[in-house]
Amino acid sequence: MSTTPAPSASSASAELRKPPYLLVVVPCYNEEEVLHSSAGILHEQVATLVDNGDVAANSGILFVDDGSKDSTWRIIEELHEQDGTMFHGVKLAHNKGHQNALLAGMTYAYDTGVDAIISLDADLQDDPNAITTMVNDYRSGAEIVYGVRDNRDTDTAFKRGTAVMFYKVMNALGTETIPNHADYRLLSRKALAALMQYQEENLFLRGIVPSIGLPSSKVYYKRGERQAGESKYPLHKMVSFAVEGITSFSVRPLSIITGLGIVSIIVSIAMLIYTLVSVGNGHAVAGWGSLMCSLWLIGGLILISLGVIGEYIAKIYIEAKHRPRFIIEQAI
Repeated sequence: MSTTPAPSASSASAELRKPPYLLVVVPCYNEEEVLHSSAGILHEQVATLVDNGDVAANSGILFVDDGSKDSTWRIIEELHEQDGTMFHGVKLAHNKGHQNALLAGMTYAYDTGVDAIISLDADLQDDPNAITTMVNDYRSGAEIVYGVRDNRDTDTAFKRGTAVMFYKVMNALGTETIPNHADYRLLSRKALAALMQYQEENLFLRGIVPSIGLPSSKVYYKRGERQAGESKYPLHKMVSFAVEGITSFSVRPLSIITGLGIVSIIVSIAMLIYTLVSVGNGHAVAGWGSLMCSLWLIGGLILISLGVIGEYIAKIYIEAKHRPRFIIEQAI
């Protein structure tokens, strides 16, 4: 594990920030198989930070139950009963998806007066040992600390390839993202306050957080294997997440559609010239294949264009209703 240095503005001062009141925000959806184990590991991490004086004594862990159908919430209640200072819980009234559950936890933590939060998934594939380095970077002046994977050795070749393609596409479309960074990050209270100003329904935190622009650093870690249970991000969810990110942060696909339309017109003109030449030479039948290809090309471009435009219209429709992004049913 390694880290980039904290911002130079803060490093100029030898005095560290005071130990923060920290909450580790953990979104959970059907995580009964890993929750006890993850809670024990995170408890040890936070307790060590408290003992070393790196975080405030009331720091702890906030589990966010995203409408789980198993015994996840019951386990969170049991953990709270065992140690009410360390373990806290928020239960959403309905499954709202990973990003909204994460935002719900951040919002609840912000309302409790935290100095900083660290978000990570319940399966702890993201190395929890990086928490200490994140806190150190925060105390040195960073407002945002990104957890970044130093390799993708645990991924399949397909997942590695699609991940690289995703980040390249996002950057090409003008969206600032941190390659190999998921949702493992530290946000200071100042960064949380800035995040609360973003009101869009279609959340893509990996794009929103870098756009905040506050001083930041990176902590590199090795991603581990999932301890138990199944991944909550199968292929169809990853594709949906990628589409969400692209359409939430870039209008460039609409410009691409315009470009495709121009190309289509040029191809059509070329095919018209080819057809006229074929008729003049008495080979009209020979142009039938080219004509059919042109029709398929134009039809495909129209359908793709309508689909992309439809994605944006659907997001406008959702945003216009101003529905709550999450509803907290219970908090402990």
